Amino acid sequence: MSGPLSDGAASGPSQSTAEDGAPADGVAVSKAKGGATSSEADGDDEDADEDSDETGGGGAKKGKKQGSFWKELPVLIGVALVLALVIKTFVVQAFYIPSESMENTLLVGDRVLVNKLVYHTRDIERGDVVVFSGLDSWDPEINVAEPSNPVSKVLRAIGSTFGVVPGEKDYIKRVIGVQGDQVKCCDAQGRITVNGVPIDEKSYLYTDPLTGEQNKPSDLPFEVTVGTGQLWVMGDHRELSYDSRNHRGDPGGGTVPVNRVIGRAFVIVWPLNRIDTLPIPKTFDRPALNHAAAGGLPMLLGLAGAVPIILIRRRLRLRASSG
Repeated sequence: MSGPLSDGAASGPSQSTAEDGAPADGVAVSKAKGGATSSEADGDDEDADEDSDETGGGGAKKGKKQGSFWKELPVLIGVALVLALVIKTFVVQAFYIPSESMENTLLVGDRVLVNKLVYHTRDIERGDVVVFSGLDSWDPEINVAEPSNPVSKVLRAIGSTFGVVPGEKDYIKRVIGVQGDQVKCCDAQGRITVNGVPIDEKSYLYTDPLTGEQNKPSDLPFEVTVGTGQLWVMGDHRELSYDSRNHRGDPGGGTVPVNRVIGRAFVIVWPLNRIDTLPIPKTFDRPALNHAAAGGLPMLLGLAGAVPIILIRRRLRLRASSG
């Protein structure tokens, strides 16, 4: 079958070229060798031009895209920083742990996230791990050198904002007593009591990893009634923590104003092998603590109301006897 098709294809051009006076063999040979007629060559040139245009156009578009990306990058970075600052200011902030005062719960170099919204929905509770500002109240637990030049100051401010470097006036402690509580150290078994109820602190007090010995609840005896709007706070590493016990000579008798609390530390996020939550220990989740506090308040109110009555009765008796 290939023979007739080949013959038919050759016969047409040979007749046409014979009439025009051009040799048919020349045309057949040029096509067989891969040559092209002028019309085919023109077509190839047009295709090449179109390919070239398409390639050039794609390159221009790619260049435009790259250019627009670099122009938009500063805007994206700026928006990201603004969002981060808004979140840090109102929602969640990262903090760097600079000291050993909360070991073993928190280690030096840990980063924790602090919830700033939680205390808008509930009161501060005993057992909460809180971050608060000691500005104009407590002396700094660690002394951080002040940056010497503007660039260092800016970098330090950014690092403090994102929890990369410690804040000099920020502290992290555990709440032991809230307003109205009577906190005392210690009972016959060496335990701290809150409103006369002993608390079991074994789950979080510092334990020496080598000897297995655990810190005593306190080496310093104390007894305090927490004032209105104040907190009694202590570190978990009692032998090293400079906390409410050591600030009893300060205004407030060592207690911390509630309005100085930045938020509640609720999770460790760095390093990765230390990721964990910071729940309230079960020892603080006992109704007896609240009942004891509630029972003391009516007694105080009753005494406050009884004093004027006694004074009035005494005055009336004096008048009656003198008359």
